[in-house]
This record gives sequence, structure tokens and C-alpha cells, in this order.
Amino acid sequence: MAGLAVIITTYNWPAALEVVLAGYLSQQRPPDELIIADDGSTEETRSVIDVFRERAPFPVRHVWHPDQGFRAGAIRNRAIQSTQADYIVFTDGDCIPAPWFLAQHSRLAEGQWFLSGNRILLSQEFSREVLETKIPIHTWNLWQLLQARQRKQINRLSPLFRVPLGSWYRRRIANQWEGAKTCNLSVWKEDLLAVNGFDEDYTGWGMEDSDLVLRLIRKGICHQDARFAAPVFHIWHPENSRDQLEENQRRLQQLIETDRIQARVGIEQASSV
Repeated sequence: MAGLAVIITTYNWPAALEVVLAGYLSQQRPPDELIIADDGSTEETRSVIDVFRERAPFPVRHVWHPDQGFRAGAIRNRAIQSTQADYIVFTDGDCIPAPWFLAQHSRLAEGQWFLSGNRILLSQEFSREVLETKIPIHTWNLWQLLQARQRKQINRLSPLFRVPLGSWYRRRIANQWEGAKTCNLSVWKEDLLAVNGFDEDYTGWGMEDSDLVLRLIRKGICHQDARFAAPVFHIWHPENSRDQLEENQRRLQQLIETDRIQARVGIEQASSV
């Protein structure tokens, strides 16, 4: 692997982004580059990134476009364009990585496969404490996390246990696109380019990650499960607006009914960074 880049999508939540970025300073396998894919945040987010850039022992890039509504696919495409790394780990600005998060994504990476991991959800009250007091939950040991589970500050512990999944399970989910989400997903850059990246026709919350994963599978890139390998801690927040969900579901259904592999509006149509 010539290089591993992390792409973190964010929008106007600098307090969460600050805590998330701190988690990347404790990685067993640091990124070769960290890119914040900013969907139109204000200067407060830029300031958080500038401060982090001074601390980080790896290159940090800020890719931004104007705020024209929820356009996560579009800003991720521009982040993909901006990196020379061969392998890309996607996550969100509300997901704190476990210390072994990148090491596991790197260890499990192999040609013709993409990886999807999962999340441990923080409660609403505990999320507030983490943000206000900068609790470094990513450094907690198993005993501290067990106590947090007993206090119902986190919803589960199972993603923390690195369970080897058998070849039978690997084969079973190889062509399963449901459930994979870009808050914890990694894929080779060449495979992203082969399917023209994210489809920018999706605006508003929902379905753009399912669209990408389905097209990857159609291209022959198989799904490998990293649920018991590479978890993130998800900070609670109110649900995003579902105003465009019905339309996005319609777009996804159209894709399902065809054999299309390329994004209709993707990296090839995107303006250069």
C-alpha cells in the first residue's frame, strides 16, 4: 500500500470535529494523509482544522465547497480527487476512531474488496459530556468501557472484540450491499475511479452510500465485513432532515432496476480541486 488517506465528512459541527480529530493522533497506524471533506462549514470549522494541522504529524488537507444544502457525495468526490493515496478510509465528523481503527482497515485491505465497519453509539447525555469536557473515550481501556456500558453511556461492546470471521461468512456477504455506510468504509482509490465515485445526483440525507456500494459490487469489488475489527464511537445528534429521502430512495430503486456501474454525475464530471 503506497499510502492510506482518511476522508472525514463534516458540516458546521466544530466541537465534534475537534474530538474526532484528536482520535487520529492516537492511531496505532497513523494516516499518510487526513482530508476533511467540508460540505460548506463556516470559518469556525476552518479554525479547528488549522489548529489540528499544527499538531498532526501527518499532512492535513481541508477540501471545502459552498453551502448549497446536503451534498456529501460531491464533497467526497473532490476529496478523492485531492489525494494521491492508493487506499481511502471514509468516515464522518461525528465518529471517534478506536486506536486500532486505521491499523485494522490497513491490515484487512486486499485487492478486489472493500471494507465496512460499524459504530458504537454514545447516549445523548454522554455525548454532551464528551464534547464539553473533551473526554478521550478513544483511549479508554476495556474496564472503563464496561463501566460506560453499565451506565448506558454506550449502546454495546461487541464491536470492540476482534472476532475472526470465517470464510463461509466472508462468502455470504461478498455481494451484500445493504448495511454498508460511509461513516466506516474503506476502498481502493482505483476502484472508486472505476465506478466514477459518488453519484452527486443524491442531495439531502440518505442512500448515496448504498448507491456507491451497489455499483462497486457490480464492478466485481466484493464486500468484506469489518464489524468485529474497526469500530468508531458515534456522537449522538438529532436526526438529519429526511426531506429528500423519498427522492433518494427513488434514485436508488432506479439503480437497482438497471445494471449501471458508473455514477451518473461523479468524479469525471466534478470540477478539479
